[in-house]
Amino acid sequence: MSVKGATPASSVIFPGLAVALVAIVTATHYDFTPSASGLVFAAVLLVILFGTVFAAVHHAEVIAHEIGEPFGTLLLTLAVTVIEVALIATIMLGDKAAPALARDTVFAVVMIVCNGLVGICIFIGGLRYREQDVLVSGANLYLSVLFTMATITLVLPNYTLTSPGPVYSAVQLGFVSVVTILLYAVFLYTQTTRHRDYFVGAAAGFSDDDVRLPPAKMALSVGLLLLALLAVVLLAKKFSLVVDAGVAATGAPPAVAGVLVALLILLPESVAALSAARANDLQKSINLALGSSLATIGMTIPAVAVAAYVLDKQLVLGLDAQGTVLLVLTFVLSMLTFGTGRTNILFGLVHMVVFAIFLFLLFVP
Repeated sequence: MSVKGATPASSVIFPGLAVALVAIVTATHYDFTPSASGLVFAAVLLVILFGTVFAAVHHAEVIAHEIGEPFGTLLLTLAVTVIEVALIATIMLGDKAAPALARDTVFAVVMIVCNGLVGICIFIGGLRYREQDVLVSGANLYLSVLFTMATITLVLPNYTLTSPGPVYSAVQLGFVSVVTILLYAVFLYTQTTRHRDYFVGAAAGFSDDDVRLPPAKMALSVGLLLLALLAVVLLAKKFSLVVDAGVAATGAPPAVAGVLVALLILLPESVAALSAARANDLQKSINLALGSSLATIGMTIPAVAVAAYVLDKQLVLGLDAQGTVLLVLTFVLSMLTFGTGRTNILFGLVHMVVFAIFLFLLFVP
């Protein structure tokens, strides 16, 4: 997505359409049901929702280009995380109980990002440039925090004694939520202040020839970003009903709902990461990809935990044995991929194969 030139009409139209749809649904008290008219509503909702998410990420990119790296990547990640928390909380805490949705979505994000997105970015970059460089120091910080967060939120709940797995007791969940927030906060301080140079590749930052955005365009992007995020949050309830109906109608396994939520929120950011890889800025791709995983665990789990506690809902976090094996494999593979600071197409292909295995096992466990 380009951040230069005139503002794309779609980035203005879709937030407006989303607000209009929210107003119509609210005024008419529309309640989605699986029917012919419901199918039309679902199609309209998905088109508007996807368009609005893309618009939100576009405006986040405009602002990110203005403020530079790594703050720009951080802003993109936080914008997507707001959408993710809204969708997960709405579906999980809705009328139909889905206590494992947060786990399924977080696990799906880790697999999509660390295997699917990272693999495709490395593979595409390797095809065009043979090898690409990443900063080992920054990748190590990403992976150390990510591995710790993923283990204490997705694996450890299976082995605690206070409550039978795969759930934490209220005290344990509160402690883990505080720890993940603390880890993520210190990571952000490290990324943006203490060791900013660990995350900024040679292609990042402003050159002397870069042109700053006019204040009016900057203000427009800020306003439309906030409007788009608000619209997505307000449409999350209807989206949850459509997802539930679709999963029930197709007979898909419950974990597919988490994958759909993850795909929706990651699609625009994935486009930005792929564009960066094609432009030989793999470091930005990795910042976007691994940053998404960290933000998902560091912000989503505590937010959903608070909602579950307030509304007295059970939160299932522990993965089964199959998911744990895939998670450990992802950890080991990521360390090998980023350990030398240079990547090639074979690293990318291996990550893509692991992601294909994850998708296959969803339907043929």
